[in-house]
Amino acid sequence: MTVSIALFTQDLRLHDNPVLHAARAAADRVVPLFVLDPAVEDAGFAAPNRQAFLADCLADLDASLRRIGSRLTVRRGEPAEQTARVAAEATGTEAGGAATVHVAAGVSGFAQRREARLRALFGDRLHVHDASVTVVPAGRITPAGRDHYAVFTPYHRAWQQAPRRTVLRAPRTLDTPGGLGSENLVLTGPLSPALPPGGETAARARWRRWDVDAYAEVHDDLAADATSRLSPYLHFGCLSPTELVERALRHDGEGAQAFVRQLAWRDFHHQVLAARPDAAHRDYRSRDDHWHRDEREAEAWRRGRTGYPIVDAGMRQLAEEGWMHNRARLLTAGFLAKNLYLDWRIGAAHFLSLLVDGDVADNQLNWQWVAGTGTDTRPNRVLNPLRQADRYDPEGAYVRRWVPELAHLPGRAVHRPWQLAPGYPAPLIPPDALTDRFRHARGLD
Repeated sequence: MTVSIALFTQDLRLHDNPVLHAARAAADRVVPLFVLDPAVEDAGFAAPNRQAFLADCLADLDASLRRIGSRLTVRRGEPAEQTARVAAEATGTEAGGAATVHVAAGVSGFAQRREARLRALFGDRLHVHDASVTVVPAGRITPAGRDHYAVFTPYHRAWQQAPRRTVLRAPRTLDTPGGLGSENLVLTGPLSPALPPGGETAARARWRRWDVDAYAEVHDDLAADATSRLSPYLHFGCLSPTELVERALRHDGEGAQAFVRQLAWRDFHHQVLAARPDAAHRDYRSRDDHWHRDEREAEAWRRGRTGYPIVDAGMRQLAEEGWMHNRARLLTAGFLAKNLYLDWRIGAAHFLSLLVDGDVADNQLNWQWVAGTGTDTRPNRVLNPLRQADRYDPEGAYVRRWVPELAHLPGRAVHRPWQLAPGYPAPLIPPDALTDRFRHARGLD
């Protein structure tokens, strides 16, 4: 009997899973394996919200596997070492016999190091599968003379023309060796009160309920809350981005096109990080910034007490749900990096401490885009939070939802509490000085 190991990483699903599909085709028996890596915790990426969501994902994946005759094996330790140990147990041989290992290609420095360690142990028995975490694999499309695209628009044009692999069916049966012990994920730390449920089952149910056709019209409407909220499921691979593109394009409307464009942005950031892993913590394009330093202001921003209700609402939503509306992410990040002129890494770290969808590629590179140190072709743009509030929350409903102490203020007055609610925190920066720090620091005044 031949054995293969499907090493799950950011692909916690049965539907359209190239790793599971290939492992099943390669051997008589398949061991679905997930390894809890202490290095993730040591690096600070195992935020409580994501760990709780991951626990849901693993439980749901195990339940789905059991329905087809299999089960999920969970181990804790260094991934390559644990994979080798499971291979030995499954084959009854010290070196794991001829067991093959299948894993999805990742783009972070962490994923690249994991793959290198697996290669050192398994050699040509390791099979790395592209187009599992992203639609178009990182590095598949490149501009002439460069290893990655640095600007989204030309990348998007090439991305639209790139061939996509066929969407794969979920397996109906899966034979797995018995007697493999499994460990539990132990949750520690406080959680946001209103976390979404994790797992492929919840993800597919949410996709079925969501109206993609309306997306183009409502995706920036803060009060409507009509975005897909699929980002946590994409981060953990409970949904396949390739399958989402195929299903969305069946609608062939502006909403579907706008949604697919967001998936292209996700791929864009992944290919940037694959080429420049240090962009997770260093400026992609240095602007010689000498960031303002003020921990009091940073803490007021974290707590949603900046004096600008549209910013405060976003930060309070993040604390409550472990998620934030995309337009609110742009506004809150812009306020920290451009209005307060505080180091983008302060904001990126706080987001990663709470976001269920806290993906290194998307989080860090979106923050750099906002801060003007990333791929934005207009690095000196500064968003005015008051104008943004008037445009994307014109009646103030989003603010009143998350800043209830201002619920009594009518209409757009809720965005300027210093006029009618003197008890609310005073603005950290006066409304007539919102661009001063940034413009002065970059020599734009």
